Amino acid sequence: MNLTQKLISAHLVKGEMTPGSEIAIKIDQTLTQDSTGTMAYLQFEATGVEKVKTERSVAYIDHNMLQASQLNADDHAYIQTVALSHGIYVSKPGNGICHQVHLERFGKPGKTLLGSDSHTPTGGGIGMLAIGAGGLDVALAMGGEPFYLIMPKVVKIELSGKLRNGVTAKDIILKVLSILGTAGGVGKVMEYTGPGVSTLSVPERATITNMGAELGATTSVFPADQRTEIFLKAQGRENDYVELKADDGASYDEEIKIDLGQLEPLAACPHSPGNVKPISELEGIKVDQICIGSCTNSSYLDLMQVAAVLKGKTINPNVSLTVSPGSRQVLTMLAENGALADIISSGARILECACGPCIGNGQSPKQDAVSLRTFNRNFYNRSGTPSANVYLVSPVTAAVSALTGVITTPLSTTIPEIVLPERFLINDNLILRPENFSNVEIVRGNNIKPFPKGEKLKEELSGKALIKLGDDITTDHIMPSNAALLAYRSNIPYLSDYCLSNCDKDFPKRAKENGGGFIIAGSNYGQGSSREHAALVPLYLKIKAVIAKSFARIHKDNLMNNGIIPLVFDNPADYDKLDEGDELLITQAIESVKNRSFVLLNKTKNIKIKLKLECGDRQIKMLIAGGSLNAVAESKK
Repeated sequence: MNLTQKLISAHLVKGEMTPGSEIAIKIDQTLTQDSTGTMAYLQFEATGVEKVKTERSVAYIDHNMLQASQLNADDHAYIQTVALSHGIYVSKPGNGICHQVHLERFGKPGKTLLGSDSHTPTGGGIGMLAIGAGGLDVALAMGGEPFYLIMPKVVKIELSGKLRNGVTAKDIILKVLSILGTAGGVGKVMEYTGPGVSTLSVPERATITNMGAELGATTSVFPADQRTEIFLKAQGRENDYVELKADDGASYDEEIKIDLGQLEPLAACPHSPGNVKPISELEGIKVDQICIGSCTNSSYLDLMQVAAVLKGKTINPNVSLTVSPGSRQVLTMLAENGALADIISSGARILECACGPCIGNGQSPKQDAVSLRTFNRNFYNRSGTPSANVYLVSPVTAAVSALTGVITTPLSTTIPEIVLPERFLINDNLILRPENFSNVEIVRGNNIKPFPKGEKLKEELSGKALIKLGDDITTDHIMPSNAALLAYRSNIPYLSDYCLSNCDKDFPKRAKENGGGFIIAGSNYGQGSSREHAALVPLYLKIKAVIAKSFARIHKDNLMNNGIIPLVFDNPADYDKLDEGDELLITQAIESVKNRSFVLLNKTKNIKIKLKLECGDRQIKMLIAGGSLNAVAESKK
C-alpha cells in the first residue's frame, strides 16, 4: 500500500477503500479555532456528550485578536470555558496559530486529525492524516462519531534533486498549483515521495501540506522519517515518533515528477493561488506592502531566513513590512538569538502570533496597492481592500523585495543555510489542560446566538433563482470573514446581512423578501475556507438548494450537514438556461433525493433541467432529516 492507504486502513470504520466510495474513519485528534470554534462548540453541546471522546482535542484562539468591544473577549471566554468543561485543551490568545502550534506540541505521525480549518492538512508534514472539515463534522468527531468522506484517489508527487539557494518549499507547492490548479486536487490526496523528500525539513514539508488545501485536495502527506524524528526530538516529543512510509512498489492513481533543482522562485498572482507565474516575469513591479507570516510561512526556519536577508539593512521607504511569528515558541527563540532585533532594526513591524492579515484582520493595504504576502490565499477582497493586488510569495522573496521596493528575485541574494536547533524552547504555560480544572462554569456572552437548524425535507421546493454566480466562488465570497465581521462569528442573524455581499450587496435583502430560494453557480463553488458559516447563513436565509456545475469538498459537505441540497447540472451547458429571478420548482423532492436524480422546472422559461445529487446513502438520510444533527438524533431513538 501507499502511505495514504496505510493511514486510512489503520483507522477504517466503515466502507471499502475503493476510490469514489464513501468510507468512515476513526478520528484521534481534533482542533478548532475561534473563527469556527464558537459554532462548533455550540453544536457539540447540542449532541449531549459530556466529555470529548478523542485522544486529544485542542481549542485554539488565534484568528480574531482585535478586541475593539466586548464581543471577541466574550467569545474567547465561551470557548475557553466550554472546552475545559468538556475535556478539551485550550491554547490561549498569543500562544500562536493553530497549525503551527499543533505541529510543534501535539501532532503525531500515524494519527488522524480533523480540524475546523481548511489548512488542517499542515499536519501531513509529520505524517498525519490531517483533514479540514466543517465545525459540525468536528463536533461529531469529538463526540466519538467517525468522520465520513469519499475514499480519495492518491497522487504520487515524486521529488528529486535539491532546492537551489533562494528557492523554497513555497515554490514547490506553487509549482504543484501551476500544474493542477485550484480544483485539480478535489477527491485526491497528494502524497510526496522520492529522494528529494529527505532534503526537506518538517517546517518545509508543513508549508507544502498546508497550501495543498488550495488544490482542493482532501489532504497532503509526507512520510515520517529521520527528519521527522529529529523535529519531534527537538520538541521533546521523541516518544511520539513512529516511522511511516509507502511500501516499495506501491501503486498510485496519478503521478507527478518534480526536480527540485530545476525550480525557480514563483508567485501566485491576483486573485487566485492557482494563477502562478515565475518571479522573473514579475520583477520590477512596485510594491507598497509586504506581510510575512500565516500558518504557511511563519516557522522558525522561515523567519530566520527573513532575518538573515534583512540583517544590517533597511527596508525601502515606500514599503510597509509586517512580520507575524507563527507561535510564541518561534517569537521567543527569535528574541533570544538576536534575529528578532535584526528584523525590527530593518524597519519591520512585529505583529501578534496570530493569523492577522492573512484573514483580513488588520493591515488592509491602501487603495490600488500591490501587496506581497507569504500567505496561502489571495482571493479578491480577502485583504480588506477590493482594489488591492495581492501576490503570494516565499519569505525570502518577500524579504528581498522589501529591501528593493519592487518584486525581486532572491536568486541573486545569498541566503545562508539555517540549521534547526537541537532543542526548541518549550513553554506550554499558555496551554490550559482540562485535568487542571474542575466544575468550570460556561460563560455565554450576549452575542452568542443559537445556530439555525435544518427542517425535514418537504416534498416540494420552490422559489426564485436569487443570484447567478460564476466559477470559483469562495467561502470568502459567500460569507466574508473580515475584521468587521469576525466578532459576529457566533451571531448568524447578524451575519446574514452580509451573505454574498462581495458578489451582490442586495442578495441578503432579496433572499429575505422572497422567503429564500435557490443559488445558481458555476464550477468549484465554495472553494477556500472550511468556515461553516458559509452554509449556516444560507440556511438561515432559507436557501433550499445550491445548483452548480461542481462543488469544493468541504463546502459541499457543510451544505449537506445543514440540510441544504447541493445539486449538479447533468449537462453543464444547462447553466445557461437559468437566470436570476427565474421561478424554479422541484416536485417529489424526497424521492428525488433517494434516487439522486432531480428534474428542475424553470417556470419562467417553461423548460425542464436535469440535475444530479452526488452523495452517499448516509447523506441521503441526512438531507431528508434536515441535516446531520437531526439524522444522528433520529438514529438514537
